[in-house]
Amino acid sequence: MSLRLKTAFLLGGVVATIVLFSASPTYPQGATAGTGPFAAWAGSWSGNGVATNSEGVNERVRCTVKYASQSGGHTVQIDLRCASDSYSAEFTGSIVEIGDSLSGNWFESTRRIGGTISGRASSHQIDARADGETFTALLTVITQGSRQSFSMESPGAKMSKFSVTLNRAAR
Repeated sequence: MSLRLKTAFLLGGVVATIVLFSASPTYPQGATAGTGPFAAWAGSWSGNGVATNSEGVNERVRCTVKYASQSGGHTVQIDLRCASDSYSAEFTGSIVEIGDSLSGNWFESTRRIGGTISGRASSHQIDARADGETFTALLTVITQGSRQSFSMESPGAKMSKFSVTLNRAAR
């Protein structure tokens, strides 16, 4: 498998992870009391990051994401686009939170691949796992005010790490 294709799979996982936090699952009736973890995400975000391959070589990545929060912040739809000098990806997804558990799905449209996401939400942090046919990735998303950091590790993959810092666009 070429480095470019392996990079595509890793970034696909990253986007999937971010997207996992977007299709449109429904939140159970009457269970929307309180504010869910995605309420603060609504809107447009953009930022830069770095993808690192297993040999330690870094590549700069630029991402934009639009979040549509629903059901009192317990559901989020995601539309994510990331690009580097040698790669671009377009992800969509959805995530639903029930209690402190998360579940969702993602789809990368340029390569027509997708998968599932599962995880936990606590305070301002999301810890999740993205699964697809060709990889597994561990993800962490931390949101503080108008800043969000996202990191992904895919042990054993050619592109083993990804991190990006996003800033919310002015409302």
